[in-house]
Amino acid sequence: MAEPALALTSARLPGWDGLWDVVLGGGLIRGIVPSHRVPVRPEVEVVDLDGRYLLPGLWDEHVHFTQWALYRSRIELGAARTAAGTAALVADRIRSSEPPAAGPVIGVGFRDALWPDEPTQALLDDAAQGGEVVLFSADLHCVWVSSAAALRMGIPTGADGIAREAPAFAAQDAVNSLPDAQLDALVRQAADAAVRRGVVGIVDFEMGGSLDDWRRRADAARLPFRVEASVYPAGLDDVLASDLVPGTPLDADELLSLRYLKVIIDGSLNTRTAYCRDDYAGLPGSDPGHGVLAVPPSELTGLLRRAVAFGLTPAVHAIGDEANTVALDVFASLGSHGRIEHAQLLADSDLPRFGRLGVIASVQPRHAPDDRDAAERLWPGRTGRAFPLRRLLDSGATLAFGSDAPVSALDPWVQASAAVYRTSDERPAWHPEQRVTFAEALAASTRGRSTLLAGEPADLVVVDQDPFEAGGAAELAATPVAGTVVAGRVSYRGF
Repeated sequence: MAEPALALTSARLPGWDGLWDVVLGGGLIRGIVPSHRVPVRPEVEVVDLDGRYLLPGLWDEHVHFTQWALYRSRIELGAARTAAGTAALVADRIRSSEPPAAGPVIGVGFRDALWPDEPTQALLDDAAQGGEVVLFSADLHCVWVSSAAALRMGIPTGADGIAREAPAFAAQDAVNSLPDAQLDALVRQAADAAVRRGVVGIVDFEMGGSLDDWRRRADAARLPFRVEASVYPAGLDDVLASDLVPGTPLDADELLSLRYLKVIIDGSLNTRTAYCRDDYAGLPGSDPGHGVLAVPPSELTGLLRRAVAFGLTPAVHAIGDEANTVALDVFASLGSHGRIEHAQLLADSDLPRFGRLGVIASVQPRHAPDDRDAAERLWPGRTGRAFPLRRLLDSGATLAFGSDAPVSALDPWVQASAAVYRTSDERPAWHPEQRVTFAEALAASTRGRSTLLAGEPADLVVVDQDPFEAGGAAELAATPVAGTVVAGRVSYRGF
């Protein structure tokens, strides 16, 4: 059966004069004509935008969607500036919970790299009152657990109660395990919230992969946006032995596909495990060295070669400058395109290699203002090449914007604002020389679509004001979204 046609009338298109009617059908933009020129036919649904602005729909190119859905109901720890303050937030939640919460108390978002005091398991045990407490850092690479939680979950810790990298990921898997119906309900709520911010598609890098979960959800109901799923190395053999064809739609509505192999080769800034050429600045009671290379070049080469031969796009997590060099070297040796996820600290000599090799820089602009203090403390003298969006663009790289939710909010407007203004508070822009224009931010949020063109996917966002005229970081971040269209169907209408 043919997809019913939809006409969005009386739309303003940024940079175009007058009002326009945009006709959709079969999941594509079929035509753009001056307003009131669309023939009135019974089979065409007409939605009058009444002068609102119409733009290409927004993608989040890097999310951990299950964790984002769960995150929204957990204790937010980002406001705490000390280990003691973080423990106090936990104690307050436990005291105020009536009846006591079943299962472990879970918190998210702490940044221990900025704490002036040292965390201890004893401190967290006092707050936990003998119960299980599991706290995840903002970057997800670190977990702080009470004695009871460490014992039951088998999490190896020292006196500080901290575990990093693989044990932290294992803890996430343990606490994220919910019945399918309960988890899918939380995911749907989070997805609906994303659609209300103009999101038409996500790249899901949920730890361990989530393709089966998304197939179950797509079987139950039409997905609210496009989902490009991923597989991690542990699941690669199963995928290679399957009849899956990367990029081929896996649902009736053609919104779900498997596209990426995700490989994490280093850690993170806050956890001091991102693999860098220089040592981290000294921290009290620690000797972090220069980070961790979790996947050596020979192993990475083998993984990427197998993925590319099967048709998967490699997506390599690399945050430190040396990790990025390793990843780029492997891409060069294979002659393969792909993506580097994060690319937070880059060597000057590596900047032009992204464009030359055809490797997309999949970056999260909000991480720059969020991590500015940690970067200044841990990467002193190097922050001029940290989160270098302007320099990447000028060197010929293609940028793809995401949130890394739950590390930052799944909201493309927040990411665009951080890219354009390089601040998220009252402080001046951090390294303003790395700012990009809104037009460049929009292209990085829409897979290069700077305006609407006939023949392109009918993935659109309706906004109440022209974002090109936003009056500052806060106004751009809060751009009011009035509607979202995914594959020619209205997923959200707020007017």
